[in-house]
Amino acid sequence: MSDDERESWYDEDAGPLVRLYAVTHGRSDNARPELDMLTLVVNASTGVRSRRPDPEYAEILRLSRTALSVAEVAAHLNLPLNSTKILVGDLIDDGQLKYRSPDPKPDAVSRNPELLRAVLRGIQAI
Repeated sequence: MSDDERESWYDEDAGPLVRLYAVTHGRSDNARPELDMLTLVVNASTGVRSRRPDPEYAEILRLSRTALSVAEVAAHLNLPLNSTKILVGDLIDDGQLKYRSPDPKPDAVSRNPELLRAVLRGIQAI
């Protein structure tokens, strides 16, 4: 064996210690289709201890003390978006997270030509 083959991997180089199917308990489909990457989640602060012992759930609850998008939570956890949606959905079902989808207001944007001009100027400045 060469020295390169005996070299150990440490930290991030080794990859995740737990496979994604173990983190999501074998689930791969999102039970909450209303969750998307822009959905904001915030800790419901019920004071009840989580019934889910997995560290990912505890980290989501810690992160969501302030409102974060599901995409931001996924980035902090270093997990794929779909896996994060499953975990967030579990906490919503348990009543430990509240969520709100962003409210798109396309009519307001299209009726504000000054905003559109400002966006265009910003793009041109790039």
